[in-house]
Amino acid sequence: MITVINRIDHIVFTVSNIEKTIAFYTQILGMKEETFGNNRKALVFGNQKFNLHQKGKEFEPKAKLPTPGAIDICLISETPIDNLINDLMKHGIRLEDGPVERTGATGKIKSIYFRDPDQNLIEVSNYL
Repeated sequence: MITVINRIDHIVFTVSNIEKTIAFYTQILGMKEETFGNNRKALVFGNQKFNLHQKGKEFEPKAKLPTPGAIDICLISETPIDNLINDLMKHGIRLEDGPVERTGATGKIKSIYFRDPDQNLIEVSNYL
């Protein structure tokens, strides 16, 4: 029998500063801060989350080479891209690219790209 995967539950971000990361994702992208386990931190959105590891103090087991700035991820939003661009500009966040049309997991998307405090590449998209 072949194992079938149906969704992502969580992804771990190794970050240089957990507080800065939480501020960025809660204030800019509307995620919710969560504390769990032994005072661990996560960012919750929809039915998934980003668990946060402080660089040099990662939880075991961990990635072979945990590194801030190594993530390149696409997030889907229902907020129109033009509104997202205006919000980013108000916070002084520069676009790397976009808006551009791309192909998402289930169809065409309109995307913008920018960086978080660790220089991870964040793509936020709307399905067309």
